[in-house]
Amino acid sequence: MIYLPVVILGAIIGSFLNVCIYRVPKDESIVRPASRCTSCGRPIRFYDNIPILSYIILMGRCRYCKAKLSLRYPLVEFINAALYALVLRRFGMDSPWIIAVYFIFVSVLTVIFFIDLDYQIIPDSITLPGIPIAIVLGSTIMPDPFSGDLLGLSGSLTGFAAGGVFFYLVAILGKAVFRKDAMGGGDIKMMAMVGGLLGWKGVLLTTFVGSLFGSVIGVLLIMLKGREWGSRIPFGPYLALGALISLFWGLDIFRWYFHA
Repeated sequence: MIYLPVVILGAIIGSFLNVCIYRVPKDESIVRPASRCTSCGRPIRFYDNIPILSYIILMGRCRYCKAKLSLRYPLVEFINAALYALVLRRFGMDSPWIIAVYFIFVSVLTVIFFIDLDYQIIPDSITLPGIPIAIVLGSTIMPDPFSGDLLGLSGSLTGFAAGGVFFYLVAILGKAVFRKDAMGGGDIKMMAMVGGLLGWKGVLLTTFVGSLFGSVIGVLLIMLKGREWGSRIPFGPYLALGALISLFWGLDIFRWYFHA
């Protein structure tokens, strides 16, 4: 029964994440005004803002103007609820503080995923405060997901350097070789944040998994939708997916790889 309140919490936070995904790239307040229909501008009443259920009851349309509501809203709520359940399943024996940090971490990755997917940016308002927070938490209370031991200051700073400095060098070399930006600044800051919390192994696996998914999906887009080779695609969603896989299954992947 412990999963039920966690899933409900995840869905409620997911509703707030929808606000962040919509407003943060526009530099709008995530607090005021209250949620409104993007078509008619009418405020959404609390009984029409129940995660997932309200979308089903209203059949995906605004109560007032009947405009179609994006399926993105219940999808984000469902994804965040599922991720919270995974955090509890994977780290349920750890302290409540660690669980809370991972709740926030997966929610941040969800926001980054959809913002970068829509706008091809990762806002500094997310990553710049996230970097020092990740280092402080990684240095003091967070475990290394790949060993279970305390990550510690050296582990957190090594992860920060592996994510930030390495990706920065890739961006410089890529621009020198290809004469165009090979890595966005948002990706660099994001990986510095991820490294501060997951350590250098997390950066390594996140980069590998993100690159793998990015390559496969990029080739599929070229084949199925006729996109040109070298066309720009957002890398943040794939890095976010890689970071989630590193968090939940990184230890299992490393054990399988080194004992295969």
